[in-house]
Amino acid sequence: MTATPDLGTPRLASPELLRSTFRRHAAGVAVITARGARGPVGFTATSLTSVSAEPPMISFGIGTGASSWPAIAEADHVGVHILGEHQSELAATFARSGADRFGAPTAWQDGPEGVPVLDDVLAWLVCRIVGRVPAGDHRIVLAEVVLGDPSGAGRPLLYHQGRFNSLRD
Repeated sequence: MTATPDLGTPRLASPELLRSTFRRHAAGVAVITARGARGPVGFTATSLTSVSAEPPMISFGIGTGASSWPAIAEADHVGVHILGEHQSELAATFARSGADRFGAPTAWQDGPEGVPVLDDVLAWLVCRIVGRVPAGDHRIVLAEVVLGDPSGAGRPLLYHQGRFNSLRD
């Protein structure tokens, strides 16, 4: 069943309108990581997008008030991790403010270019940052893929209606 637009009652643009609308949009869940001056940083992202195949390039958004932003603002490389449906707790850890994101039970290792690489993900990439574009209270980070591994087993974790979910057949 789909909603029939009631063009007589539109709402003015606001942060709540945008949030309410995008709660209806199912999105894949990724964790972005980087090496900061004081150690590894990372955050959960649902804004990951494939930008270009030639050269291979991705983008993601990050708020300038996020605890990971200072490291991402200075980093040359980031790790991009596609989470599986078995990783809702990991996604929640990286989304939670003040959490020890790289402490137990998070399993990870130092990867290429010093980027923290998470274990047991569906796929991971190491990317070289090529741009940071201002967009309101966020930055859109453009990054060129350097290398990666898409061979993890399982199905993707999704974010929809404010919760982590699995695909249904």
